[in-house]
Amino acid sequence: MSVFEPGRVCVKLAGREAGKYCVVLEIVDENFVVVQGPKVRKRRCNIAHLHALPEKIELKEGKDINRIILEKFGEGVIKS
Repeated sequence: MSVFEPGRVCVKLAGREAGKYCVVLEIVDENFVVVQGPKVRKRRCNIAHLHALPEKIELKEGKDINRIILEKFGEGVIKS
């Protein structure tokens, strides 16, 4: 079982969205997942470019993922 399960909060490590929080929405295959976050648009992402955090949110129809992340983590960006 992969640590990247739906609902897992992650930080992007690479690309223009590096350092931003996102949530795994679905698993595409063993190397890719679909993620979305307040400053991360919904897209497919390689799991090598993600760092999984211990937090997990419950995904339900009608829930605003972006609002939940903003409430938990502030503006959705890791501050150096």
